[in-house]
Amino acid sequence: MNCCKPKIHFHFISAFWVLLYLFSTPISVIGQDFKFQTNRKQQTITFSLVKNLIIIPIYINGKGPFDFILDTGVNPMIVTDSTLKESLKVPYVRNIKIGGYGNFDGIDAFLGATTVNVGEAEGENIPTVFLKNEILSLSGYVGRRIYGLIGFNFFNSFVVKINYDEKSLKFISPGKKIKPRGEKIPLELIDNKPYVSVNIEQEGLGSKTLRALVDCGASHAISLEALIKNPFPLPTFSIQANLGNGLTGPINGRIGRIELLKLGKFVFKDVLANYPKYQIDTTTNRERNANLGAELLSRFNVTYDYRNLCMYIKKNARFNYPFEHDMAGIEFYSDGSTSGILIPRYVKKNARINVPFGADITGVELTETSLISRTLISRIEPGSPADLVGLKEGDQIISINFKDIDDYPIDEISNIFKAKSGYSVILEIWRDKTFLIKLLKLKKRI
Repeated sequence: MNCCKPKIHFHFISAFWVLLYLFSTPISVIGQDFKFQTNRKQQTITFSLVKNLIIIPIYINGKGPFDFILDTGVNPMIVTDSTLKESLKVPYVRNIKIGGYGNFDGIDAFLGATTVNVGEAEGENIPTVFLKNEILSLSGYVGRRIYGLIGFNFFNSFVVKINYDEKSLKFISPGKKIKPRGEKIPLELIDNKPYVSVNIEQEGLGSKTLRALVDCGASHAISLEALIKNPFPLPTFSIQANLGNGLTGPINGRIGRIELLKLGKFVFKDVLANYPKYQIDTTTNRERNANLGAELLSRFNVTYDYRNLCMYIKKNARFNYPFEHDMAGIEFYSDGSTSGILIPRYVKKNARINVPFGADITGVELTETSLISRTLISRIEPGSPADLVGLKEGDQIISINFKDIDDYPIDEISNIFKAKSGYSVILEIWRDKTFLIKLLKLKKRI
């Protein structure tokens, strides 16, 4: 069901940006808060941290667990796995249209209300958007099955403490007295999303105070979007990059560095920044300048207190990590499936190092190996080290430095590709029934 005036929501998930236009009336449902079902006042659960994203198990309508990304930048809850709506038997769903920049026809989705459990906390009548088709490849991005994103209703129900050091999530009932640790940072809630004031210094621009969405569901450090109702000015040097995939396809833009970023009393230097390219007139939220993501937020242990419009930040062990971009020029994903790859027999006999780099060894005697997870290259940056050695979109990565790809967590693969300029990486590739070995020399490009 469409309305003539769209209500616009934005959300960015690192390489996967969800830019939602909900062509529907505002959501109004009784309930929507999470509460403990016993006398419990607080609970601590562990989470998985992949590419700076917090992944927690939740139950929906008594079924699960389903892995969801915990995300301050999303409202309402979004189910990206298109198989869930029928299995959950959600009543009274209605058709809506959602879309991204430049796609005003919209994409089919459903809006309903669900009962959601996080630990021993339960939320009734939680507004939930179900994508009709699984457009966003969140599972491929993090290397495990992800069913959706959960945000505002959970954060608004508790004081939420995220300890990135211990990978623990503590949520506390509002009535319980607590002593938050760290510096207090004022929050401003706009459309149920938290905003903070940050200061930056950029070459050629000088010092600016910006309003930034606090988005722990974004893998980047900061995305600079708009300034005085125009696209954000670029720094003196930047490189072209695919900043992600959204509902309407790739999000193009550039990556550069800002000289300084200050949040509260904390100062970061030489920070990587995204500069997305989009038509500014397609947005209505022109007072927002930036999106502050988890590459920066994860350097603190953070306490969110929506009801008192503040958060507390205390630096952790990740605080002094350098901000580095991929030095290989490779974007990759895991599609969740496996394939049986025929590996050359002499390679299997611990003689891989003798295979000529780039050799086409299709004619060599083959032997079938065990099933290997399909880790595929989705994009090669033009002129990058990966491009120069002939890697291509669709290539399947079999191993890195002669260690099977299944032995690497997806975060470790990303870290290898941005380890150090000049560092050599050996990739075994399966392409069109051809086994190739490629030697990459990493190069810092930004």
